[in-house]
Amino acid sequence: MTYTIPAFDPALAATLQHRIDRKTKPLGALGRLEALALQIGQVQGRVEPLLSQPHILVFAGDHGAARVGVSAYPQDVTWQMVENFLAGGAAINVFSRQLELGLSVVDAGVAHDFGKRPGLVDAKIAAGTANYLEEAAMTPAQRDAALARGRELAHALARNGCNCVGFGEMGIGNTAAASLLSHCLIGTAAGEDADAALALLVGRGTGLDDAGLARKRELLARALARGGRTTDPLAALAEYGGFEIAMMAGAMLGAAEKRMLLLVDGFIVTSALLVAHAIAPQILPYCVFAHRSREPGHARQLAHLEVEPLMDLDLRLGEGTGAALAFPLVQAAVNCLNEMASFESAGVSDKA
Repeated sequence: MTYTIPAFDPALAATLQHRIDRKTKPLGALGRLEALALQIGQVQGRVEPLLSQPHILVFAGDHGAARVGVSAYPQDVTWQMVENFLAGGAAINVFSRQLELGLSVVDAGVAHDFGKRPGLVDAKIAAGTANYLEEAAMTPAQRDAALARGRELAHALARNGCNCVGFGEMGIGNTAAASLLSHCLIGTAAGEDADAALALLVGRGTGLDDAGLARKRELLARALARGGRTTDPLAALAEYGGFEIAMMAGAMLGAAEKRMLLLVDGFIVTSALLVAHAIAPQILPYCVFAHRSREPGHARQLAHLEVEPLMDLDLRLGEGTGAALAFPLVQAAVNCLNEMASFESAGVSDKA
């Protein structure tokens, strides 16, 4: 599958930068909000960008390896938390209501039958992935189906007028999958031991104690010994990924194809972005990295992509909570570009 992501227009960038520079402020005085306004204008290909029908997609899926102890919580918490999302009781529900963001929960592969429910998108590939300690997490056909379904979901949002989408996830065991994917796609620095590089990516997830963390690292090393460290994004996704991560990667690529702004949450969402970026590097300018997660591997992901997040709030919840909380900053950047007076329009004297 190929993805056609529009390139930015250098002439438009110059026009937008001039508009920003002529606002009633010293040059650069609004710091990163100015860069954000420039980015959003380029994403949309508009001198006067607007944010339309902003939406959060939370992808949920189960992982076969969760049954052997890579998480502090039992696998049933995945479907229980999906029920919590549907009942409106999770943090992402609270923030989405507050900020008037659309919210959809996508069942990409939860080991539970929810039936037809308002607010739930049934995109189930299978009832959880296989255990990557024993075999590849998914078949190539399942991986490709998840990518394609995610792309379709993003395109559907675009048809309904959405041009800004935030990404979240839920899946017991998915920090482990994200660690393995990141290890494959980031690789090791010169002279760096592979085991040490993996350890830097493996955190406590949902709250593992020291013994649990040591076991998680040992299990992931075993998974790599079985499946190998491939740098091919599609191969890595099939070996170690989750259906929610694969579907999210497809949705990210599909959103960029439609000139949508992508709000990227924390560690697990960024692992999906690593896959999408390895498939189509042109996606990166469409991404706003919402926050720096407390998961230790997130810093390594951000460094690899050479990006800086907007916020650092010590978040590590997932669900797209960081993406939602970043939205007011995105809106502020657009409002400044569109509503702030210029020196000329306000009759304010320019710098001598």
